[in-house]
Amino acid sequence: MSKFLIGIDVGTGSARAGLFDQSGNLVASAKRDIALFNRGPNLYEQSSNDIWQAVAATVREAVGTAGIDPGDVAGIGMDATCSLVVIGPQGSPLPVGDTDHPERNIIVWMDHRALDQAERINAGGHDVLRYVGSQISPEMETPKLLWLKENRPEIFGKAEHFFDLTDFLTWRATGSLARSICTVTCKWTYLGHERRWDADYFQSIGLAELCANDFGRIGTTIVDAGTALGSGLTAEAAADLGLREGTPVAAGLIDAHAGGVGTVGWQDQTEAGSATSRMAYVFGTSACTMTSTTEPAFVPGVWGPYFSAMVPGLWLNEAGQSAAGAAIDHLVRFHPASTDALKQAKEAGLGLNQWLAAEAERLAPEGTDISRLADGLHVVPEFLGNRAPFADPEAKAVIAGLDMDTSVAALVRLYVAGICGLGYGLRQIVEAQSAKGIRTDTIVVSGGAGQSPLVRQLLADATGLVIAAPKTAEPVLLGSAMLGAVAGGLQKDIPAAMAAMSAAGETYAPGGAEATSYHNKRYEAFELLQQAARKIRG
Repeated sequence: MSKFLIGIDVGTGSARAGLFDQSGNLVASAKRDIALFNRGPNLYEQSSNDIWQAVAATVREAVGTAGIDPGDVAGIGMDATCSLVVIGPQGSPLPVGDTDHPERNIIVWMDHRALDQAERINAGGHDVLRYVGSQISPEMETPKLLWLKENRPEIFGKAEHFFDLTDFLTWRATGSLARSICTVTCKWTYLGHERRWDADYFQSIGLAELCANDFGRIGTTIVDAGTALGSGLTAEAAADLGLREGTPVAAGLIDAHAGGVGTVGWQDQTEAGSATSRMAYVFGTSACTMTSTTEPAFVPGVWGPYFSAMVPGLWLNEAGQSAAGAAIDHLVRFHPASTDALKQAKEAGLGLNQWLAAEAERLAPEGTDISRLADGLHVVPEFLGNRAPFADPEAKAVIAGLDMDTSVAALVRLYVAGICGLGYGLRQIVEAQSAKGIRTDTIVVSGGAGQSPLVRQLLADATGLVIAAPKTAEPVLLGSAMLGAVAGGLQKDIPAAMAAMSAAGETYAPGGAEATSYHNKRYEAFELLQQAARKIRG
């Protein structure tokens, strides 16, 4: 009898479900938008009830589309953004902002309301900060919890549970309060290699309350990703999802980490390296990089090293860009030709970025490096700060070389310059990690913003490294489905699932000596603009 696996992914703007067979082939998928509430500059909230309803709808649709018996689903894996969920008595949502909207109980990962709290925590020089690149980010959970205590003390006091969104989903599905080592190690300062919370840290930053009852409000039981939770789906959750009660549910991963699991572990050894020399680059609204090592590597400005946070037994370093796909979207909307370009894209049945990529290929002289379209135009696309390697949430974008050309061709040039800028930011991360002994020979790109062959080639040229694409079109969903395979007993562990269920797709080599020289000069300009922006701000 055929068995199937479900991977569930909750991103910033949508929830998705994918149904996979045991070999990792996608059988059916579904998507639902989720609401994102922007209450002001850098203030973003969501509703856990809205997200759960979207999850349930996607699972029912995917299973229905495939026409399979729900009893043939052997396991479920989940991933989500690293957003903070606040739950009160009887599982009720508690508002994190406006009390007129109690359903808005999530502070979204990209919310920067806790900048002041993060700065105060960083000033303390706490030992746990060594494992987050020496600087905690306002995107992480302890600064947000401190903000909640200081600004919404009644909500903080009333809350019974604080979850990372992934752990909320598995709790809602199974009733288990166990947390994934991925979420709490990467975003909550849990010391995964020692399997403990640091009580002194919480007491010294003003969150001593969280130490009570063996850290019961943030996680007493911490388990590896892929661990089967509770007794599987509860009757209520099974009814919501249209599945069988008791279907195994795995402890989950942060969305980017699921993308890493789904992309870097293919078994055949080729010129594209191995799991410990491949960097996963999950390129969506934001971008995250994942690199695994056998020994811990401490890289200033790069999160980690985190033990067992992605692949059990390996150390993980996590970096990335707070705005990536979103940065390109924001950049092109600035240009006067964006309205005309969007109209032409719709007429061609393409998304705007797809159309711009096609136009870049059309406009570039045959046989030339497409990045030459951006000659004289430079973009540092740090609209939402620099996550790595500078851990500078106050960083801002810089554009140099603009003229008065309002044509669509000028917009295409700006688009190409923006993609190159993301590539140079990625190169900075690779170089910072290389200086601390982390070897990278291949970057495996996944995520919606990295689908274009043009984008992949520009990233290869900008970084000077081979860019590989996974064979599957849905690597994040596949990574979560792999967790379900482990929880359901179809795979013995995550490395076995990675080897059995993933494969390599196309690869893109960087250009030759001339292209290398050209991009080295553009990279120098990129860093000069960054430095000038920091100096001006200072």
